[in-house]
Amino acid sequence: MTAAERARRDQSGHAGGERGQGLRGLPSLLRRASGNGARPSVAARRAAAAAGLALLAAGAGIAAFRLYADGLGPLDLAAARERSTVVLDRDGRLLRAFTMADGRWRLPVTVREVDPRFLDLLVAYEDARFRRHGGVDGLALARAAAQIAANGRVVSGGSTLTMQVARLLEPREERSLAAKLRQMARARELERRFSKDEILTLYLGLAPYGGNLEGLRAASLAYFGKEPKRLSLGEAALLVALPQAPELRRPDRSPEAARRARDRVLDRALARGLITPAEAAAARAEAVPRERRPFPALAAHAAEAAVRQAPAERVHRLTVEARLQASLEALARESAERAGPGISAAVLVVDNATGAVRAHVGAADYFAADRAGSVDATEAVRSPGSALKPFIYALAFENGLAHPETVLDDRPSRYGLYAPENFDLAYQGTVTARRALQLSLNVPAVALLAEVGPPRLLARLRGAGADIVLPREGAPGLAVGLGGLGIRLTDLARLYAGLARGGGVPDLVRRQGETGARPAARARIADPVAAWYVADILKGAPAPVNALPGRIAFKTGTSYGYRDAWAAGFDRRTTVAVWLGRPDGAAVPGLVARSVAAPMLFEAFARLGEEPEAIPAPPNVLFATSATLPPPLRHLRKDAPKTIAATASAPLRIAFPPDGARVDLGLGRAGEGAAPLALKATGGVPPLTWFVNGAPVAEREIRRQSSWLPDGAGFARVSVVDARGATDSVAVRLE
Repeated sequence: MTAAERARRDQSGHAGGERGQGLRGLPSLLRRASGNGARPSVAARRAAAAAGLALLAAGAGIAAFRLYADGLGPLDLAAARERSTVVLDRDGRLLRAFTMADGRWRLPVTVREVDPRFLDLLVAYEDARFRRHGGVDGLALARAAAQIAANGRVVSGGSTLTMQVARLLEPREERSLAAKLRQMARARELERRFSKDEILTLYLGLAPYGGNLEGLRAASLAYFGKEPKRLSLGEAALLVALPQAPELRRPDRSPEAARRARDRVLDRALARGLITPAEAAAARAEAVPRERRPFPALAAHAAEAAVRQAPAERVHRLTVEARLQASLEALARESAERAGPGISAAVLVVDNATGAVRAHVGAADYFAADRAGSVDATEAVRSPGSALKPFIYALAFENGLAHPETVLDDRPSRYGLYAPENFDLAYQGTVTARRALQLSLNVPAVALLAEVGPPRLLARLRGAGADIVLPREGAPGLAVGLGGLGIRLTDLARLYAGLARGGGVPDLVRRQGETGARPAARARIADPVAAWYVADILKGAPAPVNALPGRIAFKTGTSYGYRDAWAAGFDRRTTVAVWLGRPDGAAVPGLVARSVAAPMLFEAFARLGEEPEAIPAPPNVLFATSATLPPPLRHLRKDAPKTIAATASAPLRIAFPPDGARVDLGLGRAGEGAAPLALKATGGVPPLTWFVNGAPVAEREIRRQSSWLPDGAGFARVSVVDARGATDSVAVRLE
């Protein structure tokens, strides 16, 4: 190498060091242009200089762009977090959605909730290199610039999906170079902060679809009435095309423009080999929707209640099952229409094991003003008619007053000024308690309530968590057993679910993942034996004409004046309660529960799609006939025997064990025999009959004490009945 060449090399290296990495290759470029050892031509030197200047300008531009992007500060994602409040069912299906404060529909959706073909069409049409670029596609920008230079107009844009997300997050009206640079800077920031699927999720939630629709899910529901997971090819193509010009291509206003835009998306997909010619032809043949569909409004009352309870939450998941809810809403509407004008209906379905509300129909038609559809009838206080009779019988069974085969009198009776009558104004004479409850006879029910006492029944109902509303005038009388009080359908459903659960009344659970607030042991409507007796009786009640008998336990109730028709039924798994009537409380002549509510109840059970499951009998159930019952249980006795008059004036009371006591009998200690439970009473008229958990343990004791050997630890209900039929009962815990 000559001295001159070494000098040129050193000079070039020095200049390269000053200008940066991008110019270090210029000497070799010059040598290649002029040949080894030859002096570069003027053209070669000019080309190299131009290349160097270009590289230098590019480097400076990149540095300036980075400084500009850093000066913008972090991207505000508040717009992406704004969304409509949605209420979902237990499996995530949409029950109801609410607009945002400004009236826009924007429903949350993720990539996993969208048909994959839609995503393929979207990327192919909007940004084919989406998975490969870093937010800004240089090739697409260069192509767009060349097309503008050649045609004098925009032929295809260079905007990527990431840049579109940036524009949606920071909307600006102007279409300038500064706005485009800002989008590019924000796109690079988005690519650094999020994955490609997360960027797609942002686009799917923010893209405009015309009017007040934003996001793919809102558009899919509004235009096609379906979730974006279930889109056809033609539907997917239309929704890919709309965000480019949402107002010009709205299918409900410009269906022909929408069709042309859809077909362009299909043409590009066909050209890229994403679909076959047959698929493209079938998609083009699909009709374009010409109107918007209403958003789902299932379980409207339950949805509104959930939003009121937690207004800050944007996603509420209920225990309701969407398909069952839709079916029962249709049933309520059909039943109310058959019953007459102005009548509404309500249905509540409860899972007995958990207390979860599987369906909540608050009205026959939420949007029907003539039926007061906005009123949630499940929370209205109404008269239950005979629907509370089973709990009178349960209390009588529990306290040893009666057994299902106890003989009762059904004949005219008077209690002071009160003279109950049966619904049909006829009398059966002598009937068993089983038959009296199955036929819903009023006179025997009042006779049992007179022995139990109305305050005791009310205390039991309220202790089980029912919100009982009494008339303002006077103390509660015997009429409460025939509907002379107010109760809500929600509470009635809970009480009947308690019968199915062996007496433990569940709290209603409405949100997925929640549990009841109170342990079942603290909210009981009956002991297990008494609850089973009632369930067994109600299972044999005469079924309506549209149903087979002996499948579910059920009871109806018609309030005074034909204002309310109720029916509640259950099997081991599920409880269903229904109500029909006018929301304003007006009388409806001919509104008899057996004719309108019972058929609706059985149809609701049929729509559950489950075979009814029988409730197994608990231990200590007494299977007997009227003739084989212990003598005090054969009849509801009211006549006091004359043999032992000295103690007749003293009321019968259990002296031991005391009510609520914990009695240590050694049941939990290994290696020791359990001691019997001592039973002692005062007052009353012997002989006495003792019961534990509804089963007799000592019959006709002349003495006022006895004993019982338990078979394990736990709660026990101890009752005693004297010769006059007087009774007392206590609950104890045995340890």
